[in-house]
Amino acid sequence: MFYQFYEMNHAALTPVRAAAEMMKLSLRNPLNPLSHTLYGRSVSAGLEVFERVTRRYGKPEFDLPTTRIGGRDMPVHERVVWKKPFCNLLHFERVLPPNHRQDPKLLIVAPMSGHYATLLRGTVEALLPHAEIYITDWIDARMVPLSDGSFDLDDYIDYIIEMLHFLGTDTHVVAVCQPSVPVLAAVSVMETNQDPFVPSTMTLMGGPIDTRINPTAVNQLAQDKPLDWFREKVIMNVPWPMPGFMRPVYPGFLQLSGFMSMNLDRHLAAHKDFYMNLIKNDGDSAEKHRDFYDEYLAVMDLTAEFYLQTVDTVFIRHALPKGEMMHRSTPVDPSAIKRVALLTVEGENDDISGPGQTRAAQTICSSIPDSMRQHYLQPDVGHYGVFNGSRFRKEIAPRIVAFMAEHGKTGSKQQPVGRVIKGGKSA
Repeated sequence: MFYQFYEMNHAALTPVRAAAEMMKLSLRNPLNPLSHTLYGRSVSAGLEVFERVTRRYGKPEFDLPTTRIGGRDMPVHERVVWKKPFCNLLHFERVLPPNHRQDPKLLIVAPMSGHYATLLRGTVEALLPHAEIYITDWIDARMVPLSDGSFDLDDYIDYIIEMLHFLGTDTHVVAVCQPSVPVLAAVSVMETNQDPFVPSTMTLMGGPIDTRINPTAVNQLAQDKPLDWFREKVIMNVPWPMPGFMRPVYPGFLQLSGFMSMNLDRHLAAHKDFYMNLIKNDGDSAEKHRDFYDEYLAVMDLTAEFYLQTVDTVFIRHALPKGEMMHRSTPVDPSAIKRVALLTVEGENDDISGPGQTRAAQTICSSIPDSMRQHYLQPDVGHYGVFNGSRFRKEIAPRIVAFMAEHGKTGSKQQPVGRVIKGGKSA
């Protein structure tokens, strides 16, 4: 009943939020004398903070209408090119300048861990000038009717394999955080089956390949609790009148509570600063806060079966690095991977997937030739900085592009960056 109570509480606050929004607009109207006073700005700021912290944030837009190619801003059209009940595959279709070389196909597998794929907007934006970008746009489980069936970790792996078949040969794949495990599993299964559509390169970024290494608070929670605890405490049925009514899920609002509790002091300070910036009429700083939290607070439900199987496989049993993971009736054997070049990327200050957890893929993928593998540890960034921000654009994205060029068949070859170990050091 907790999910139902949450929905009822949110609905009950709707008229209060509407009143707060109306009063805020009134107090900011330049024709209102109070808008020019400290009192008016203080009350208006408080009303906006209240409205924002009690709002449900909808799915954001990618909003990438152009990309810069060859020194020119070229139009980009977002299209759904492949569709399943729990995922759409988006293609960012670029209008290319005349005589532009053929760019590689890149499948970005976004995390299915609470946030929407738009969390990787910066990732897409940085790589869009260099590749034909496709990204997994996972569907909020509470929007999927029960009649569409279930979705678990095995289905996730099947989706990845189907997408790679759809995109064809010489496709590159990038997995950000959570999908590092299912992407590695999918490629392992494809190699075991001698699948001709294996990707040319596989880039794993900040992923929990082996959570026994440098365990974080997230890893420790899963290790300390039995699977039944998660089933009893965090799994709830979608309430009416959602399309997914009665579907068992791990609700987005519970995931958000967990995200925020890890850095609660930082979030409280950010909202306090936002309030003060509104009072000071510091519009740029306030807008940066809005942009970040519009994305961060937009969360989606996960199917119960996917969540529980992932917790059990990845965080409790460590099945992949121990060689015990199965995909349906097929063993997942990373040592079968021989044709796919591997790049692993980590953040030095990552508090979600600790340093070393992603690099473990280099060990378990033992059959990949040394000339086809690289590891890079980005100094001075946390988990978010592995796939977004200035350091990603300047340090990590160029390495991904160069790695694809070195090991793919499409596009012009670039100078390899070497087997980077940390912050500009190559080996």
